[in-house]
Amino acid sequence: MTEKMLNFMKKMGVALAGAAILFAGGTFGAYLMARQAAEHADPAVSQAAPALMSANAQEIYAGNPIVGIVKRSSPAVVNIDTETLVKVAPMFNPFKGDPFFEEFFGEDLFGGSGQEQVVPRAGKGSGFIVSKDGYILTNNHVVEGADKIRVTLLDGRSFDAKTVGQDPTFDLAVIQIKASNLPVLPLGDSDASEVGEWVVAIGNPLGFENSVTVGVISAKNRTLQAPGVNFQGFMQTDAAINPGNSGGPLIDLKGNVIAINTAIVPYAQGIGFAIPINMAKQIMDDLIKHGEVRRGWIGVTVQPLSPSLIEAYKIPVKEGAIIADVEKDSPAEKYGLKRGDVIVAIGGQKVKNSQDVVFFVRNKLAGDKVKFEIYRDGRKKEIELVLGEIKGGKSQKKQEKSSLTKAPAAKTSTKMGITVSEITSELRERYGLGDGSGLVVVGIQPGTLGQKLGLRPGDVILEVNRKKMETVSDWNKAMGAGVKALGLLVSRNGQTLFISVEM
Repeated sequence: MTEKMLNFMKKMGVALAGAAILFAGGTFGAYLMARQAAEHADPAVSQAAPALMSANAQEIYAGNPIVGIVKRSSPAVVNIDTETLVKVAPMFNPFKGDPFFEEFFGEDLFGGSGQEQVVPRAGKGSGFIVSKDGYILTNNHVVEGADKIRVTLLDGRSFDAKTVGQDPTFDLAVIQIKASNLPVLPLGDSDASEVGEWVVAIGNPLGFENSVTVGVISAKNRTLQAPGVNFQGFMQTDAAINPGNSGGPLIDLKGNVIAINTAIVPYAQGIGFAIPINMAKQIMDDLIKHGEVRRGWIGVTVQPLSPSLIEAYKIPVKEGAIIADVEKDSPAEKYGLKRGDVIVAIGGQKVKNSQDVVFFVRNKLAGDKVKFEIYRDGRKKEIELVLGEIKGGKSQKKQEKSSLTKAPAAKTSTKMGITVSEITSELRERYGLGDGSGLVVVGIQPGTLGQKLGLRPGDVILEVNRKKMETVSDWNKAMGAGVKALGLLVSRNGQTLFISVEM
């Protein structure tokens, strides 16, 4: 090995040794400093360090108010189980009289008596306690017709309940259990709630007791029309609601009930409806005091105005409520209110939407005189009427069979995906239509305007942009080119409603 190479290796060894000494010194120095700091540290701070770390970990959840709301509210939310006795027809026995079959299986396998049997049918729902002495608010459809009602609290206690009063019109009911000093849910102000506000739903969906879901208020003043249901003023929410949630509370972030969960759209996701608590308060008071609702009645169905409806019907105002239907033999019919009238004031109070009309009439008694300010065909008019007494239960509308004899083949026309037909005796029978005129919808093409409007086969189109529809020719003219907005007056299941859209 050369002398030059030896000198190079000596230098490298010295450098590595120096680096090792520096590293060891630094490490030892850091150790001494840490030890010295520990010796002079405040013992209280050292002991509090683990607790501080734990507290910081928990701060992540400190801003979530839902847990506190659920803890405070759940004890006042109840599960309702009902039992209704129903008659069931016996099953057909294909082996009746066969001695071999009856020998081995007996005569009663298919209901051998051949008589109707009375069997219990179970139902489930929710409710919440509104008074310490056991009054509970729920939906009418939860307890309607029930022979037995059983209420279970969060703490496991169970009570038989009695029905205090029911209001099918607004689908509300009050029941009572024999108990005292019960937890109560505070009632809020649904008028003050806003779209986008967070809400919590608690109930008994599909038998899963005391389930909690969270969402927002999706919309207010929704109208829901279906067979046997015609209600304006629903609050819409995307908080998950399922069968069994009915009657449970919808709670705001202050812990107050602002609505009562009532209905869902079964084929949709995140579309549920609840009755505003301000409407329920008044009804609840009447049910507790009188066992029934003593409200005034005018006999109309009202809908809110929409921009497309205003354009289609050339309505000269932007706020108000339009009369979609007038009941026969009602005060409205007697004193001259008509379908298509736009109510802009009632009793001297301005009407902004259909809910204003509902609330005003609800606060009046039968026999009260009320002055309506309306627009009819663009002209302002005043009508004074005397309120009648609300009819009990759901209205019963009988469909009269057509007296027409066999008619010729129906004339049809398709415009914008909507196929309509002039009404024949066969179509009257198929869709259960009365004797009125109009054009019946017999087909809707997917993805077209007809589907967007929500029309369905069996709907009867009475008017298009205030023009009566009696023939296919009327339809073709009304649906011609240049139409900026469509306003359809439709009869569905015996009730009329306005459907509109901007083109």
